[in-house]
Amino acid sequence: MFIQTESTPNPATLKFLPGQTVLEMGTADFPSAEAAEKSPLAKRVFATGDVTGVFFGNDFVTVTKAESAEWDHIKPAILGAIMEHYQSGASVIEGEQAASGHAEHTGEHGDIVAQIKELLDTRVRPAVAQDGGDITFHGFDRGVVYLHMQGACAGCPSSTLTLKMGIENLLRHYIPEVLEVRPVAA
Repeated sequence: MFIQTESTPNPATLKFLPGQTVLEMGTADFPSAEAAEKSPLAKRVFATGDVTGVFFGNDFVTVTKAESAEWDHIKPAILGAIMEHYQSGASVIEGEQAASGHAEHTGEHGDIVAQIKELLDTRVRPAVAQDGGDITFHGFDRGVVYLHMQGACAGCPSSTLTLKMGIENLLRHYIPEVLEVRPVAA
């Protein structure tokens, strides 16, 4: 098994490409070792030490390191953990997986929220997945769209620019009711 790695815009995050499917659909975010309880793969990666976050996409695993750690020192152990996992035949996640990653929205503005989710799914999420992350809908209130940034996008130095100049402009162009885009914490 040959695992490729790619840098991301976030220097604390590295994208690992195992050459096979990680998740059939959706994404999974593990911002801590405790959150990784139902994922044998995420638990293995956290067990290597100096890992502060693990994120799964369709064909990649994004790993965020502790500030004090150096990639040269921890990357071999992470590669080994991913390789061991796939050789073991264990599942990536035990039980159910999230399908879209978007928060449910009930109440008024359902048509606007549907348009926001559609634009995120078709225009935004594929692009940020290339960088090892994901951006999901969290809420819409009084013209403000709240988005949750995951994987390489969480804590990325360019995330504010991505939100304001990219996503906000896109949503405002297609949906006049959108006035602003803001990030939310998990």
